[in-house]
Amino acid sequence: MSILIKNGTVITLGKENRVLKNHSVLIEGSRISKIGPSKSFNGKFKTVIDAENKVVMPGFINNHMHFYSTMVRGLGKARPSKDFTEVLKNLWWRLDKKLTLQDVYYSALIMMINAIKHGTTTLIDHHASPFAIRGSLFEIAKASAVVGLRVSCCYEVSDRDGKKIRDEGMSENKEFIEWSNKENSEFVKAMFGLHASFTVSDDTLKISSEIGNGLGAGFHIHCAEALSDEDHAEKSFGMRVVERLSRFGIVNYKSVLAHCVHINWKEMDIISKNRAFVAHNPQSNLNNAVGIADVVGMNKRGIKVLLGTDAMTVNMLEELRVALWAQHLKQDNPSAGFVEIASTLLYNNPEFASNHFGIRLGEISEGAAADIILIDYIPPTQFDESTVLGHIIYGISQEVVDTTIVGGRILMKDKKLKIDVDEEEVCKKSRELAKKLWDRF
Repeated sequence: MSILIKNGTVITLGKENRVLKNHSVLIEGSRISKIGPSKSFNGKFKTVIDAENKVVMPGFINNHMHFYSTMVRGLGKARPSKDFTEVLKNLWWRLDKKLTLQDVYYSALIMMINAIKHGTTTLIDHHASPFAIRGSLFEIAKASAVVGLRVSCCYEVSDRDGKKIRDEGMSENKEFIEWSNKENSEFVKAMFGLHASFTVSDDTLKISSEIGNGLGAGFHIHCAEALSDEDHAEKSFGMRVVERLSRFGIVNYKSVLAHCVHINWKEMDIISKNRAFVAHNPQSNLNNAVGIADVVGMNKRGIKVLLGTDAMTVNMLEELRVALWAQHLKQDNPSAGFVEIASTLLYNNPEFASNHFGIRLGEISEGAAADIILIDYIPPTQFDESTVLGHIIYGISQEVVDTTIVGGRILMKDKKLKIDVDEEEVCKKSRELAKKLWDRF
């Protein structure tokens, strides 16, 4: 199976980012096999895609997602909340208790279809459905197989619903990690999920650490999202959140600490020393009024900051733009954070995902995964390596994704889905399920 993408402007990203005009990319099987001037490609190819007046670039990666939040869109039944804790109690912890396995499957399917439309080809999900735990991660994996995206799953273990529910969450993580390790697929991976420090006991952290580390899995946990998480750790355990997690072996080079809005310098040093990753989710943080993470400060401490969306969107360029404006506000400097923020999505996300999935992601180079997107774009100003980041943030981000390819499989072409899924029927079924869920809410 060969696909030739011809006559495009290729943004390679990777360690030596290049902007290659009037170039072509040849895909053979699931890998990129050749990149060169369009005139150098001769012969017959199974599929030819003309990329004239389009940029050709790697698919985007979302490093912190909650598929199940699909079912809350438009819900107005939750009481108004004055702070983040009330947001959890009034909305999310009420919602997740009512989810069924069918809700889990369709919510994932909907968001994955949306991801294809926005050029997001890999998603790292963090799931919760306390009364529909067993098999929930496998439902998400089933949805990913249907649409053809790369997905990593975990279940958020918590003590908030009692020991039985906690133990089920641990078992779901364990079984899914074991299955993932056995399958060794380039498309589905696993992590060990935990909710947050303020909802997990020392006993839960100890057992989770033994299971996760014993299976060679990284951990995915919300960390210091709101100041209340730090307050709880200091009052209950005499230490800050990252210190506590580190003592249980949760903070390591395979782990993702989501948010980290309220960590201090000491915690940053612990994260940096242990080479853990931080997932920044600016739109969610602004929406919940919890603050803005110090991405510039973390970068200075040597922390690799990733970009996630916390389910606010699957449009990674939208999230990237908000991240930049928010960092300007955080640093009180309209010139601060440009490279640091651009690096989250374009360089750090690929670094984490490449290690996690065991395949080169986030770059167009020979031998890398054929996860490629085409976006309509005719540059109005100088367009080369020195200006490309500005074009991505201020120009390309405003255009439309035309084609999405994952692992050499065309999932969307000419803005039309090419997957074996009827989007209208899926949305119809989702509306039926959402109505029942809202009635139970």
